[in-house]
Amino acid sequence: MPRLAWPDLRNARDVGGARTADGGRIRQRALVRTDNHRRLGAAGLAALRAYGVSRVLDLRWRAEAEADPSPLAADPRYRLVPACFDPTGDEDIPPDSYRLLVDASRDRLAAAFTAIAQAPPGAVVVHCHGGRDRTGVLVALALHVAGVPVDAIAADYALTEGAPASMITNTWVHLHGRYGGVTDYLLGSGVTPAQISAVRARLTEGSPAR
Repeated sequence: MPRLAWPDLRNARDVGGARTADGGRIRQRALVRTDNHRRLGAAGLAALRAYGVSRVLDLRWRAEAEADPSPLAADPRYRLVPACFDPTGDEDIPPDSYRLLVDASRDRLAAAFTAIAQAPPGAVVVHCHGGRDRTGVLVALALHVAGVPVDAIAADYALTEGAPASMITNTWVHLHGRYGGVTDYLLGSGVTPAQISAVRARLTEGSPAR
């Protein structure tokens, strides 16, 4: 998965190129993961436009986004879709535990997944603060429904600094043990079969581009 030399971003990566279990490949310019856009200047914004970005999903908590607004906040491509529990609420959940994150944030992760499914044709950019935890979990879910094996998903995740592959593999074990599987987790969280199919079609080569 190539890193992107987008100005003002330290952790921009197109997940295209990953192999699926059936021998297919993830489409380039379909799903991009990045860190916070707070530093984006004119050159960085131009790079996003040139890449054909159709949707930017900001997974940060609302309080984070209000305190540190995205330079794209007024752009029609931008959506704020908090992807996990709000730490200002009552949920006492360690932020470094992905198993607890997926349990406590089912509706939020489902909404973020649905936002990928419903995005207009073009590249979808997903980011949180550092582009690791919230972004990593959502991108992993999307790659799973596209047919990428968990070992390859975990290897992509580990390309981000401070992100051991075991965080994903252990989370997948948890999802299988508690929910029956990753797809079952998504369906039980409110994602529809049509939305899963839409994300798969968006990401996989050989499917009509969305």
